[in-house]
Amino acid sequence: MGYNLLSFQEALRDAKGFNRKHLLTGNGFSIACRSDIFRYDTLYEQADFSKLSFNVKKVFEVLNTKDFEIVMRNLIGAAKILAVYAPNEKSLISKFEKDAEDLKNVLVEAIASSHPENPSTISEDEYNCCKAFLSNFNNIYTLNYDLLLYWTTMHFMETKEIIADDGFRTPDEGRKEYVSWDIEKTNGQNIFYLHGALHVFDTGSELQKFTWINTGIKLIDQIRAALDSGSFPLFVSEGSSIEKESKIMHSNYLSRGLRSFANIGGCLFIYGHSLASNDSHILKLISKSKIERLYISIYGDILSEQNKEIVRVAETLQIMKRGIKMPQLAFYDASSANVWHPSV
Repeated sequence: MGYNLLSFQEALRDAKGFNRKHLLTGNGFSIACRSDIFRYDTLYEQADFSKLSFNVKKVFEVLNTKDFEIVMRNLIGAAKILAVYAPNEKSLISKFEKDAEDLKNVLVEAIASSHPENPSTISEDEYNCCKAFLSNFNNIYTLNYDLLLYWTTMHFMETKEIIADDGFRTPDEGRKEYVSWDIEKTNGQNIFYLHGALHVFDTGSELQKFTWINTGIKLIDQIRAALDSGSFPLFVSEGSSIEKESKIMHSNYLSRGLRSFANIGGCLFIYGHSLASNDSHILKLISKSKIERLYISIYGDILSEQNKEIVRVAETLQIMKRGIKMPQLAFYDASSANVWHPSV
């Protein structure tokens, strides 16, 4: 079936009949802002491979990839296969598993080390473009780890030009260096970090979010200090969708976000995500939800091989409801959304 590629404004007009509009962002949201930072090849160059066994970098080369998740998925897969073929090779199996876990931590550190230093590195024009984009949606779900979405919502906190509530509150005992998440106080939450974020840390007893306003210390400096001390943020970067879902189910915060996403209705806009199988735990919920229309961003020619694969996967998310395939599909030009930069 052929599809016309809409502009973002045409997609919004098409969605006018829906009372609820929701957004799901992938890494393309961050790449559109700083393509020189958030691509995997950039993170690969920033990664400190000295913290890993020598073989890990060789695995990247053998697989001809700079995608951390692909390598993690293969390492875990190798451990599982080896457990079948050579169950007595416990030390080698453990080495595969440890390398996968260590690689995840190196990825976190690479993102933190290359991340923009200050919210002021984002220009006022960029913030305004992002505000105009985000303001179209009731709930915002993101698969990104970085601070760009958080910085944008904080930039407009006082003017309330963006309605943003990520569920974190000042602890009951009063102001601290952080804010915490309480599942009993999340009725107004409309921003969900489905895979965690750099500034969210699980201490075991509570989930904490680092803030600048309570400390006066740059957020990225707080994160780097925590990493240096051996603390790592709540971060879902496991190689396969099954492993990601398992980690999500062991966190109240993450599973709460997943349940919210599963229950949305109206229409959903996906921006900057290729519908890759390593996020099928998120995508499969679209078929089960009450979403009636799904708008998916496309970069470039909709007939390119990569984009034809996105269309094919999108069609697998449809199921028959009352004799009609739901959700109905539409595709829009990602560049026309002007998420960070005004049209030229």
